[in-house]
Amino acid sequence: MGAESGGAEFRHETVDCAGIKLHCAVAGDAGGPLMLFLHGFPEFWAAWRVPMRHFAARGWLCVAPDLRGYSLSDKPEGVEAYKAKHLIADVLALGAHYSGKDKFVLVAHDWGGAVAWGVAIGHPQRLSKLVMINSPHPYLFWRELLNNPAQQKASEYMNVFRLPKAERVLSDNGYARLLAAFAHLSAEWRAELVQAWSQPGALTGGLNYYRASPMYPATADDPGAAKLRLEAKDFVVRVPTLVLWGERDTALLTGLLEGLGECVPDLELVRVPDASHWIVHEKPDLVCSAIEKFAGEAHG
Repeated sequence: MGAESGGAEFRHETVDCAGIKLHCAVAGDAGGPLMLFLHGFPEFWAAWRVPMRHFAARGWLCVAPDLRGYSLSDKPEGVEAYKAKHLIADVLALGAHYSGKDKFVLVAHDWGGAVAWGVAIGHPQRLSKLVMINSPHPYLFWRELLNNPAQQKASEYMNVFRLPKAERVLSDNGYARLLAAFAHLSAEWRAELVQAWSQPGALTGGLNYYRASPMYPATADDPGAAKLRLEAKDFVVRVPTLVLWGERDTALLTGLLEGLGECVPDLELVRVPDASHWIVHEKPDLVCSAIEKFAGEAHG
């Protein structure tokens, strides 16, 4: 992906996760504790370049995969391959590959966060800390999709992304609709994103996360998330958790934070009023310092 996305400080490896080969960027000491970074839609591993450099320099082993379906990782066919159980298994396999039986820190954004919540809820014994960035807790997202008209409207795009025509709509005019979300970021980053989206099958892979999920707003002929019957007690996160939230996120509204402490008892919440969904790019120093304060020393 060019010198900007690579460079000597990043090693590029392929990890076999039960037959699915995931491309991973790796930085830092192989003997350090693992900090695993999960990107969201429509990004790829390099969303985490700045935090990886920061923590690799402080003794952490930093690993950021292209999630299945994205960029240089395998893109299994069919929507079934993108259901939560498979995505969670990928993360557990990466954790085992890079940290053995040791616990690790999981840092995630957006769709990567949806996967990370699942890991933390179902496999808390694998994690030492959880860092979530603008990614809604599943029970609260379900609640808001059912009860909050503002969140329902903000999530309407999800139903567009589920349509068979979504690939064509999003790739028209050189990916103009997707690039509009990154208009305030560097031309270099936008060019890298286009390169990642242009990998054969990558756009379908990313969109299949939306198609495989039962979490989407209702339409005239589909009740969406209302088909589910969830209880908060089944979604308790028993891992120390930092939630960083850019409050200018237009897709994920701050109502998603209400009652979060009931589902995440060991919670530190940092609300950032002047950041958007793309807080990792907008305020990298804030993001790194908050994670560093929360995660502690690599060998401390």
